[in-house]
Amino acid sequence: MLGGMKLRLLVAVSAAALTLTACSSSSDGGTKEPAKPDASKGTAKKLVEISPLTGRALPNGRPANPVFVVKVENTEGGAPQYGLNKADMVMEELVEGGLTRLAAFYYSNLPSKIGHVRSLRDTDIGIASPVGGQVVASGGAAGTYKRVQRAGVKVFSEDAGSPGFSSDPLKVRPYNRLIDLKTVAKKAKATKILGPYLPWTPVNSSTKTPAAGATNPAPPLQRKARRANVRFSNSTATSWKLAGSTWQRTNGHAAAGQDFKANTMIVMFCRVGDAGYTDPAGNPVPETKFEGKGRALVFHGSTVTEVVWHKPSLDEAITFATKAGEPYTIHPGKVFFELVPKGDGKVALG
Repeated sequence: MLGGMKLRLLVAVSAAALTLTACSSSSDGGTKEPAKPDASKGTAKKLVEISPLTGRALPNGRPANPVFVVKVENTEGGAPQYGLNKADMVMEELVEGGLTRLAAFYYSNLPSKIGHVRSLRDTDIGIASPVGGQVVASGGAAGTYKRVQRAGVKVFSEDAGSPGFSSDPLKVRPYNRLIDLKTVAKKAKATKILGPYLPWTPVNSSTKTPAAGATNPAPPLQRKARRANVRFSNSTATSWKLAGSTWQRTNGHAAAGQDFKANTMIVMFCRVGDAGYTDPAGNPVPETKFEGKGRALVFHGSTVTEVVWHKPSLDEAITFATKAGEPYTIHPGKVFFELVPKGDGKVALG
């Protein structure tokens, strides 16, 4: 199980210079012998924590707060979105009516204004559990609350009286809820993070793909793209472009300068079932089955790599493999996941 994977990275600390001091001359030739090195000044190794959400070093160690997963409205009605630029990782998931919602992960930064906050979904169990994430939501259906609580996921909900919520005076319910994570963190207890969310490529590792041969399996299928259109339903698609070294949404709803810039964007094709209830408008609420395995596309730079994702259970992390079965790792950085419905979801490259 991936819980045993360590979150530490060995970083070599430069060896202290060893000064060679002269010894007294010998009686026969005056030759000098080097002094014995001081063991206290030798090469040392320093353990540095890495973020479970980005794979990047945490020079000051892990934050005292838990990972917070904030549910964010992702339609024009909830625009503008605040605080996404401070998130460590983001996921887009299908909700009722063919629309989508974001699950934004915050660990290294705790913004005082994130929004607009929406309700809990069953899918959030598989999203938050791998890193002991605590979900922040405006509310949720009674059955969903029970299932999430049985799964051991802590929820900070406005409906339950959790602190830190406020109203945006420029919006109306249910699109006007804001959250201050600094306030929430004062009431939260850090949960144990067993391992990284993704298999990160070591910083000093070569990323070259070996050519296929007698001893090497076939390399993963790769294509080039600078634009992508990720379709969730007939009514919802997210458009992307490569801007410099990051993938950015071109039809997102974030406030100016506050959108998430992804070093890597990953499209995962997932099974979708019925959550067993409807929203106030009578639309069936879907549940993305965030476990098992399926096809995935990894966008990093202008390269799009076809892989297979694996997530054995709701509380386990994600791993990837090529079609030949070779492990595939993700470059450290900020990652945006598109949890696209298997069958109905589509991706067009440009």
